[in-house]
Amino acid sequence: MKTYVKAAALAGALTFAASAAMADGMPEKMTWTAYGTTASGYAQSVAIGNALKEAYGTKMRVIPGKNDVSRMAPLRDGKADYCACGIAAFFGQEGTFLFASNEWGPQPLRVVLTAVGENNLGLATAKDAGIETMADLKGKRVSYVVGGDALNWNAAANMAFAGLTWDDVQKVEVSGFKASVDAIINGQSDAAFMSTITPHAQRLAASPRGIHWPPLPVDDAAGWERLNKAHPVALKHRATRGAEISVEKPHDGYVYPYPILVTNSDKDADEVYALTKGIVDQIDKYKDAAPGGGGWALANQTLVWGMPYHEGTIRYFKEAGIWTDEAQANNDMLIKRQQIIMDSWKSLGDLSGMSPEDISAKWLPVRAKALSAAGMPVVFE
Repeated sequence: MKTYVKAAALAGALTFAASAAMADGMPEKMTWTAYGTTASGYAQSVAIGNALKEAYGTKMRVIPGKNDVSRMAPLRDGKADYCACGIAAFFGQEGTFLFASNEWGPQPLRVVLTAVGENNLGLATAKDAGIETMADLKGKRVSYVVGGDALNWNAAANMAFAGLTWDDVQKVEVSGFKASVDAIINGQSDAAFMSTITPHAQRLAASPRGIHWPPLPVDDAAGWERLNKAHPVALKHRATRGAEISVEKPHDGYVYPYPILVTNSDKDADEVYALTKGIVDQIDKYKDAAPGGGGWALANQTLVWGMPYHEGTIRYFKEAGIWTDEAQANNDMLIKRQQIIMDSWKSLGDLSGMSPEDISAKWLPVRAKALSAAGMPVVFE
């Protein structure tokens, strides 16, 4: 009898706990997309999923994608709820690169949370390639990922620091992020863009060619001016973690939030609020389970940045006491910016049958004119 009572009581408690979690808006299941299985963003997503399942019973599926299309398309098509994306999410808001096509157009994205850790995002080079500074990249071989606009844009931004462009280097086309690093190890390339904490950086460091991270000196004002013009969402940062990077051997460069967890603007606010709270509350359970996991901490959120937060996230931030008037004003401006860009896109009319090159030629001037009229930076000319 006592055993039955205890079992019944336990079952009741579990039911109550599950009901309480659902009452907070946490979904029973959800799907995220992320970078490939060997990337730090994928490892962090899986670690977060495990923590959420343990705490709330939420079943989370993480779909790996080797390029921006495979990560963003499921979110666009309603087959994924969230994307643990890279800077391609910013391109989606801006309607540039792959999003300047008949299949895409500007995307109404909202940020849930971001991760900013102790790492940098930089151009890793083979130690034996003789590339000590960014200027030394001239004439060298640099990996170019087909369909990887985010990776290529970042590589170009690093080169811009030294006043270089893709025309100043040998472009080595590869099929994906892993292939961009394999090309260096195999002697086909000399440099590729990556996070300092990705396992692929460790692979390169352990290879016969070794790894070197050309610095972006903080006192090089002209270099930073060139980089910021090419990459306005880059944050000057000193990394203390990564392949051959430590507190004793830091790297001066830049970072932007990665992953950037985004969803569509019409995602249920109660669910986004619950997810935001859950990720923050459970950080001690996953922060050491994947490289960079601690970057999701509330203290690391960049509230005034280049993409707007979801209303559910803002509700949580207000409760946590970190949301400011400046953050609200910036968020309002960014939502207005998205609307201007989307309205401008709609004004183009039917683009069927046009090549991506012709669409961009038609779209970018219209986009630039609308943003300039609103007194907003164009960024992508």
